Amino acid sequence: MKNLLSLLLLFTASSVASAQEYMRIWQNGSNTKVPLSEVTYADNGASFAAEGKTYQTSLVDSITFVHIITVTWSGAQATIEKGNVEGVDCTAEGGDVTINSTNTHNELEMVLQGSSTNGSFTYTGSYKCKFYLNDLHLISQRGAALDILCGKRVSLTLNEGTNNTLEDAANGQQKAALYCKGHLEIEGSGNLTVTGNARHGICTKEYLELKKSTGSIVVNRAKGDGIHAGQYFLMKGGSVTVSGQQGDGIQTETLTLDDDVTPNPDKEFNGQAFIKGGTIDVTVTGETRKAIKSDNMMTISGGTFTITASGEGSKGISVGKHLLVNEDDGTTQIQIRAAGGVYEDEDTDEETRCMGIKVTQNMAVTAGKIMISSTGYKSRGIKVDGLYYVGSGATVTAGNNKVTPTNTMPPMD
Repeated sequence: MKNLLSLLLLFTASSVASAQEYMRIWQNGSNTKVPLSEVTYADNGASFAAEGKTYQTSLVDSITFVHIITVTWSGAQATIEKGNVEGVDCTAEGGDVTINSTNTHNELEMVLQGSSTNGSFTYTGSYKCKFYLNDLHLISQRGAALDILCGKRVSLTLNEGTNNTLEDAANGQQKAALYCKGHLEIEGSGNLTVTGNARHGICTKEYLELKKSTGSIVVNRAKGDGIHAGQYFLMKGGSVTVSGQQGDGIQTETLTLDDDVTPNPDKEFNGQAFIKGGTIDVTVTGETRKAIKSDNMMTISGGTFTITASGEGSKGISVGKHLLVNEDDGTTQIQIRAAGGVYEDEDTDEETRCMGIKVTQNMAVTAGKIMISSTGYKSRGIKVDGLYYVGSGATVTAGNNKVTPTNTMPPMD
C-alpha cells in the first residue's frame, strides 16, 4: 500500500494540477484537504509537504483526490469552471446547466452560486458527491431548480452567511423544486427558501437527513408536500418552516418493492421519522392534510414544535405505526393547534375527524411536554388505536380525548 502511495505521489507530481483539484490526506480516520497545486514532493516519494506541513508517506493511510466544479449564474447565462477532471461532461444552454459524470474514483464537489430567473441545474452520476450553495438564487422555467439524479449519498451544504432560493417551473413533470434520487444530507448554517410550483418543495427518493449544523430551511409554497422523504426522515438540528403547501407539511413514505405494495425489506428504517432536535414550524390548511406524517413509526427525542392544522379531517401529527416521545437528545416541546370538523369521503362515506395527534398503533410519552388545543365538530386532541402511555417525567395537555393511559410502557417494535 505504501509503495502504491509513493508511486501515486510521484505521478501526481509530474502532472499539472488545476485550481479546482485537491488532495485529501487520510490518517487515523481523519483527513485534511489541500490544493493539489500546492503539494511538493520528495524525489523518491518518501515524503511530501502541503500547506506548511510535511507528511511521511509511510504514515499516510490513503490519499483520495477531490475535484471542484464551480457553476455561476448571471441572468439568463451560466458559466462553468471545470478544470482538468476526466469523465465529466458539462453543458450550459443559457441558464440551464447539465453535468453528467461517469467518474467512480475521485470525489466531485460542486459550488453553485449566482442568480437567474431562467436557470436550472441537473446532475447525473453514480458516485457520491457534494454540493455547496453559495448565495444561489434559481428560478427554473423548464423543470426542477436542482435535480440531483444520483442514487448514492449526496451532501448539500448551505454555506455560512448565505441566503439561497430555489423555485421550479409550474408546468413541469418534476417531483420537486429540489429533488434528489439518492440519500440527501443537508448541513451548513446558511439559509434555504424553496418554492414548489409543480409538486413538492423538497423531495428525496431515499432518506433525508438534516444535520446539527443545518441553518434555516423554509418551504413557502408547494403544490404537493412541503418536504417529502422516501425511506426515512432524520432531523438532528436546524430550523424547518413549512406553509402554503397543498399537500402535507413533512411526509415520510415507505419504499416498496418494484411493482408491489410490499415494503422493501432492504431499506433501513423504512417509512420512519426521527426528530432529535431543532425547531419545526408547520402550518397546513385544507381537508385531511397532515402537518407531520410518517407511514411507519415516529420517534421524537428533542426539538421545539409549533404545529397548526386547520380543515375538516386535518391532523397535526399522523403516525402509521407507533409514536415514541422522549428527551433522549434534548428538551422536547410540542404545541399543536387543531381546528376543523369531520371530513366525509364522497365515495366511501367514511368519516375522518380533525385531530392533534393520530396514532395507528401504540403511543408512549416518557419525557417532554405536549400541549394540544382542538376545536371543531367532533375534533380530538389525541386518538390512539392501540395502547397509550404517559410516564411520570412527561406532561401532556390535550382536550377532547377518548384515550385512557395505561400503567405500563407498551411495546414499540
